[in-house]
Amino acid sequence: MNILHMKYAVEVARIGSINKASEVLLIAQPNLSRSIKELEADLGIVIFDRSARGMTLTPEGKEFIRYAAKILDQINDVEKMYKGGLPKKQKFSISVPKASYISEAFARFSVGIDADPAEIFYKETNTTRTIQNVLNSDYKLGIIRYEEQYDKYFKAMLDEKELSYELVAEFRYVLAMHKNSKLSSLKEIHFSDLTSLIEIAHADPTVPSLPSARPQMEEIPSNIDRHIYVFERASQFDLLAENKNTFMWVSPIPKKLLERYDIIQRESPDNRAVYKDVLIYRKDYRLSDLDNRFITELCNSKRQCI
Repeated sequence: MNILHMKYAVEVARIGSINKASEVLLIAQPNLSRSIKELEADLGIVIFDRSARGMTLTPEGKEFIRYAAKILDQINDVEKMYKGGLPKKQKFSISVPKASYISEAFARFSVGIDADPAEIFYKETNTTRTIQNVLNSDYKLGIIRYEEQYDKYFKAMLDEKELSYELVAEFRYVLAMHKNSKLSSLKEIHFSDLTSLIEIAHADPTVPSLPSARPQMEEIPSNIDRHIYVFERASQFDLLAENKNTFMWVSPIPKKLLERYDIIQRESPDNRAVYKDVLIYRKDYRLSDLDNRFITELCNSKRQCI
């Protein structure tokens, strides 16, 4: 399919006349008519109904022109980007688990974005979707989370998918709660102390299901009768700050965030499982300056928080 013929068709559709379109396009009317017919033959559809009143779009023609106009707009954008002398757009994208120390690193990283055009994407999701996002090139970087016992499984899978990986952090989940929660007065918090409270949990699991794996965070008891499921972190902090009868298992939270919401975090001696956060990216991808700046902030946040 000839892109120039596509441009002709869009202009004829806009004006509604071959004669007038030929004047605008600076092309002879017979040549323009022949180009439109060749385009219709290539596509196997009739784009225009021709009559004495002019050129009107067929139903198939309307659909084609809608797509063609979008394609031409994208071509114009590419030409402007590389031929128009415009400053190159800064791009950064990362898919991560719901973790406050990571979001704090991202916030600090964002302060250093200069005045040039920029497109920055930050998506919180689970491990399976993060791997898919990186493999499909929707996101250049990803951070996945899994329990330490599955380390060999995930490393083998990442090698098979030709993904590079680097350990970011190892940690145990801690309990987050209102500063005046009845748990806060306990010297040690055991699983049995949680049964009367409301557990807040993320509705999309962090760790994907594996054929030989236990359910996510199985070492943490499931004998809690009341649950509130959330899909993002903002509501979890509002709940913990307002409701003294709630708690949540979380990766360690930065001190600044704890103070902002008047919540505390405590370890439980019953919880012994270790989790890993691992940075991933395609082996054929070269880290950009923005990527390296984010990784620096991530390491700083990890050291302060975990």
